[in-house]
Amino acid sequence: MPKSSNPPPALLGCATALPPHYYSQEDLLLGLEQLWQEQHYNGQRLRQFHQAMGIEGRHLSLPREDYLKTSDFTQRNQAFGKVSLDLAEQVVTDLLQQTQVGAEQIDFLVYTSVTGLSVPSLDAKLMNRLPFRSDLRRLPLFGLGCLGGAAGTARLADLLQANPQSYGILLSVELCSLTLQPQDLSAANLVASGLFGDGAAALLMGPTRPTAPVVVDTRSVFFPESEHVMGWDIGSHGFSIVLSPQVPHYAQNHLGPALMKFLEDHQLAPGDIRAWVAHPGGPKVVDALQEALGLPAASLQTTRESLQKVGNLSSASVLFILAEHLKKAYKPGDYGLMLAMGPAFCSELVLLRW
Repeated sequence: MPKSSNPPPALLGCATALPPHYYSQEDLLLGLEQLWQEQHYNGQRLRQFHQAMGIEGRHLSLPREDYLKTSDFTQRNQAFGKVSLDLAEQVVTDLLQQTQVGAEQIDFLVYTSVTGLSVPSLDAKLMNRLPFRSDLRRLPLFGLGCLGGAAGTARLADLLQANPQSYGILLSVELCSLTLQPQDLSAANLVASGLFGDGAAALLMGPTRPTAPVVVDTRSVFFPESEHVMGWDIGSHGFSIVLSPQVPHYAQNHLGPALMKFLEDHQLAPGDIRAWVAHPGGPKVVDALQEALGLPAASLQTTRESLQKVGNLSSASVLFILAEHLKKAYKPGDYGLMLAMGPAFCSELVLLRW
């Protein structure tokens, strides 16, 4: 696509929020063992899956005991509506205070989630909680999964490139715990029960400010015939995880070469990237990405630490990692790369420069 002559949009601030119910990984494992004790044929397998994640604990939308009660998709989705709106209001309010930008100055609001449904969408409901202008342009995105944080950043950058004096917010709210399937004893569900957590993040983008990184370029990469790798099966029961053990293979053998090509198009190599803003996926995915790019272990340390502290937060994770990088003292001219993978299998890449 032809590039605009307008100045590139900048990443001006990123705020994060977590539900109040925090549990250690061991506490959550004990709760799941209680839930599945009568039907699970191999409790040790569940424990091995959880321990392999290297996660210390996760935040949940509801108290742990509520997940042990029988509830249908309607009840879980109603919980999503309430908790997600409260978290959205909290994280956007924090973002506006952090950046000293008023709600009335926001021109675009992009919202992404893949763990709950509502019509009108969450961004519309947020209009009644915060003093946005009535002509705010909203763009809800659904179905991107873990890709949503990077994809939302890229799509918002496109909008702001065409409107260089405007401000826009990307909002991600993911309540993965509400998708728990008590009847599903597949390996994919057992892994997901130990990997995903709940959280929200909001990113403000707009005209350039000193020390704020700008979006140099973005790229979408779609890998054909890979729908089986990652996603949801959605039915009367709600969201059932589709999570293939091939994800690390795709990260190493498909994403790796695509990422290298993106960097080469800008006369860059992995060693030129100071800030790796990489979605965590899981431990094996991070290892595969590190190996594919020949990166030193320290390059993905922020990603590993986020996974360890709060788990995989789907689309919000890459924004949690971005928030940490924005706190660091990078020098003018330093490059960063935001990247995430999602259902289909596909990826989004965002090249940043301080």
